[in-house]
Amino acid sequence: MQSDNLGITAIYCRLSRDDGTESESNSIGNQKKLLLQKAKELKFTNTKCYVDDGYTGTNFNRPGFQAMLEDIEMGYVTTVMVKDLSRLGRDYVSVGHYTDNFFPEHNIRFIAVNDMVDSNDGDNEIAPFKNIMNEMYARDISRKVRCSHRIRGNLGEPLSQPPYGYMKDPQNKKKWVVDPEAAEVVKSIFMMCIEGKGNETIARILQEKKVLVPMAYWQSKGLNKGGKKTQPDPYKWCKSTIQKILAQQEYCGDVINFKTYSKNFKNKKRLLNPEENWKIFKNVHEPIIERDTFETVQKMNAKAKRRAPNPKYAEKNMFCGLLYCADCGSPLWFNVNHPNTDIKYFMCSNYKGRRGTCEGTHYVRADSLEHIVMLELRNLASFLVEDEEAFAEILEVKTNKIIMEQRKFLESSIDKATARTKEVAIMYEKLFEKHINGIVKEESFMQLSQKYETERDELKVKIKKYEEELSEIENLRTSKEQFTMAIRKFMQMATLTPALLKELIEKIEVHSIEGKGKNKTQKIIIHYRFIGVIENPVKEENIVLEARQGVAVEYLTA
Repeated sequence: MQSDNLGITAIYCRLSRDDGTESESNSIGNQKKLLLQKAKELKFTNTKCYVDDGYTGTNFNRPGFQAMLEDIEMGYVTTVMVKDLSRLGRDYVSVGHYTDNFFPEHNIRFIAVNDMVDSNDGDNEIAPFKNIMNEMYARDISRKVRCSHRIRGNLGEPLSQPPYGYMKDPQNKKKWVVDPEAAEVVKSIFMMCIEGKGNETIARILQEKKVLVPMAYWQSKGLNKGGKKTQPDPYKWCKSTIQKILAQQEYCGDVINFKTYSKNFKNKKRLLNPEENWKIFKNVHEPIIERDTFETVQKMNAKAKRRAPNPKYAEKNMFCGLLYCADCGSPLWFNVNHPNTDIKYFMCSNYKGRRGTCEGTHYVRADSLEHIVMLELRNLASFLVEDEEAFAEILEVKTNKIIMEQRKFLESSIDKATARTKEVAIMYEKLFEKHINGIVKEESFMQLSQKYETERDELKVKIKKYEEELSEIENLRTSKEQFTMAIRKFMQMATLTPALLKELIEKIEVHSIEGKGKNKTQKIIIHYRFIGVIENPVKEENIVLEARQGVAVEYLTA
């Protein structure tokens, strides 16, 4: 076995509600202090902390623990230290797997300080019994919490967080009070629904009025609520959010408990409970919406059925997933004109007229697009028939250029990421020294070390991805034969098919229509699979087609 001083000594700390009255002695700070002191006594200088604060010990789906496992798999770690076996976990089967199988297989020395477990001393006969007791403790705590939860829920105490429009009473956390600012938004949503506006329209109106979405609103008030926190536009409401608000009976002043449940103390996933198992307590808190209004909205939503698709255009167009906006890079969405359902078209999904940011619609009719692509492929097929050697030479030059550019890019990217990884490692070591010497405080050390660890993990993923792409780059040399075969297959077919399109084309860039009157033009750039954009030397004149009734457009292709 290699020396423990050659690799990282992993300091693993965990704390959750499972710990009950032990939470003070098991605080993350106390665990670190104890373990760092023990590491110092054992002369382990290269330590790294992995922390899971607020994560249960009954499963191992914890970010800190998973990061430690990744480092172990990479061969960086030689020793793992925990305060006691319960910090590693409270599932005795899984804990036994790691201590008896995983750690030994990876030459990891495992130390549980308070339980006096050290794998260098050989098997510990008491450890399995401690693991069983730790799981029994977690099971007992879970049973007590569930019992308390059930009693409080049956007494009418709200078990969930207050919905948008309410907040916890500062004087009594078990009660909800109206949040005036958010309540006005809720009232306006119900009023717009009564007026006949759809969820998408309501969402657009709120966005135009610069009303913060619920998560952004809570964050602006300093409230930490669960849910998605990565919405880039804090004013972009989703119709699903509107739908959820309109269906929330709590706005009538009611408390509804047991909407969800979990199967057992090891599985924390929340499952939907059938409505017959709900406990409803009416008129508990101040209502935001009158009950008659709420019931009217529910009836309106129940009657609002989705329009049955017309079988003539029920299926998606074969170009779906291939078209992209040349300006913003967003995909183009397929649409059918109403009431004239013969007109099918694509337009930018990020168009500002649809609450996006792209200035142009990038409108193109599906039939025009099919005509353009058919002609372009026929031109390529003609070129292949007339001068196969020249066609092959163009593909060879194109392939070599792509390989050279991609190899240069990937090698440069790997060098940069590797150099940055070394810089981060040096910065982390300096930070740790300053922390040990008392120059950097605990809070600052935790924030900066977390930042460095996150960046290092991201760099590790990038380097692996670049290396995989670099090893596969030579496969591009066979791509020209595949492309030629696909063109020959097209020559034998009378029409385009979705399968053939996917085989030949990687993407199609659609530009905005330019010019006025009879001088309207629109660029349509086809990127072929493996090859990219091809300049066809036998290309015929540009194609002129009717984009809209009475409006002709000249389509410019590469």
